[in-house]
Amino acid sequence: MVWNAQAVGMRVIWGALCFALVMPLQAQHPSSSDPERELRIGAALTHEGKFEEAIPHLIAARSRVAEEYAASFNLALCYLGTRRFQQAIDVLEELHTKGHNTAALNNLLAQAYVGAAKPEKAFAALRQAALLTPNDEKLYVFVADACTDNRQYELGLRVVELGLQYLPSSARLHYEYAMFLARLDRYEEAKPEFERAAMLAQGGDITYLARAQEFLFEDDLPGAIRTAREGISNGHHSYVLQDLLAEVLIHSGVTPGQAECAEARSLLENAVAQKPDYSTAQIALGKLYLMEGRLDDAVVHLETGRRLEPENPAIYSSLANAYRRLGEEQKARQMLDELGKLLQNAHVAEATSQK
Repeated sequence: MVWNAQAVGMRVIWGALCFALVMPLQAQHPSSSDPERELRIGAALTHEGKFEEAIPHLIAARSRVAEEYAASFNLALCYLGTRRFQQAIDVLEELHTKGHNTAALNNLLAQAYVGAAKPEKAFAALRQAALLTPNDEKLYVFVADACTDNRQYELGLRVVELGLQYLPSSARLHYEYAMFLARLDRYEEAKPEFERAAMLAQGGDITYLARAQEFLFEDDLPGAIRTAREGISNGHHSYVLQDLLAEVLIHSGVTPGQAECAEARSLLENAVAQKPDYSTAQIALGKLYLMEGRLDDAVVHLETGRRLEPENPAIYSSLANAYRRLGEEQKARQMLDELGKLLQNAHVAEATSQK
C-alpha cells in the first residue's frame, strides 16, 4: 500500500516562484485602466493564490507595462494554477522568444509541459533550469509534484534522478524517489530509499513521512499511525503529515463517534487551514464530513477538491452521494455524468496506449 502523502504540481507553494512586485495599492490613485495598477493588483492576487481573479488584471497589464516579464510570468503562473496548461505554455514560450531564460521560467514551463502531457519537452525545460541553478532543490521538487499530480511516474523518476545528481544528500529528493518507485510497484527498490530519506532528514518532517510510508508499504497501519503521531507530538505539524495520519486513521475503519474519527477530522481541518489548495486534504475532509452526515460541509470541501483535481473520479461519486442526500437530484446526476465521461476518457486513453 502506498499513500499519496506528497502532493503539490498544483499543490506546490506557488509563492516561492512568484517574484513579481507587490506594491501597496494606496500609494497611487490612477484610473482602473492604468496598466501599472492592473499589474500591482494582479501580482498581489497571484501572491495570495487567487489565480482566477488575477488573470484579467494581468492580461490587462501585459505589453503595456515596464515590468512585462513580471506580468507575463505571473499570468503563466495563474494559467498553470487553473490547469490551463497550453495557455501557460504559450505565454512562457513567448517570453523565451524575447530572450528570457531564467531558471524560474524554465521550471514553470517544465510544469506546464507535464500538465499538457509533453514529457520530453518537460524534461528538456527542467534540464535548462538545472543548468542555471543546479543546486536549487525546489526546481526538482516542483516538477516532481507536477508529475505526481498528472500520474507521470516514469517522468517523475527521471526528474528526481536529475536532482540527485546535483543534490545527493537531499532527504526530500530521496523521499520523492522512493514514492515514485513505490507508485510503479517497485517496492523492493523503494524501501531503502525511504530509509535513506529518513536518515538524511535527521528527525525532520521527512523522517516521519518516510517511515510512515514504509509501514504502509508493509501493510502495517498501526505502525504508520504510531509513527505519524510521534512526528506530530514532536512538533512536526505540516499539512502533509497531518493529512497522512488522518487518511490512515480513516482507512483503518473509524466510524463517527469514535475518538479516532474526531482526531482525523481535527487533523484534516488543520491541514486545509494551513494549505487551502492541498486537494488531498480537502477531498478527505469532504468524505469524512459526508460519513458524519454533515452534507453541506462535505459539498464545500468536495467542490474545492473538484476545482483542484477535476480529473479525479473519486470526487464525483462522493459529490453525487452528497447532493442526492441533500435532495438535489439534478446536481447528483450531473456529477454522475461527469464521472461517466472521465471513466470513458480513461478507457480510451488506456486502449490507445496499448496499441
